[in-house]
Amino acid sequence: MIDAPLRVIPLSAAHDRGAFDSGSEPLDRYFRSQVTQDMRRRVTACFVALTSDGRIAGYYTLASASIQLADLPAAKVKKLPRYPSVPAVRLGRLAVDQIFRGQGLGGALLADALARAARSEIAAYALLVEAKDQSAESFYRHHGFLALPESPMTLFVPLATIDSGPLA
Repeated sequence: MIDAPLRVIPLSAAHDRGAFDSGSEPLDRYFRSQVTQDMRRRVTACFVALTSDGRIAGYYTLASASIQLADLPAAKVKKLPRYPSVPAVRLGRLAVDQIFRGQGLGGALLADALARAARSEIAAYALLVEAKDQSAESFYRHHGFLALPESPMTLFVPLATIDSGPLA
């Protein structure tokens, strides 16, 4: 686990993104050069985990989305209104700096994203994510996500199952 406490806060212009290195070129490029434009356009929100000295240890993005009712497992559909789609929150990207790997930060960032989505005053049925590979899919399944029946790399977790209280 992480020795020093980290704070998860919205990304701002004051944060130095230049040293962040997750080992994934697409995730790093997006974080360094695109995320602030997406934030200005209000198509995503970005949250960063900061060390006590202000270093970015990880980040994730959230955006609004929807899930087609027909795409959900039949057992979940039975409990939902018969709209064509249900509102969701999309976890677009989640990355941890290589220096902080293996310390549980990915799970902590995911827990923060889930709690943030569940606490929102805007209604959403689920947190939705597109797993980029088998490793990511395993990570999300380990944390209780379910796959859409016809799209196994698209996973979701109903927000009603999340304890949305403050994180320690």
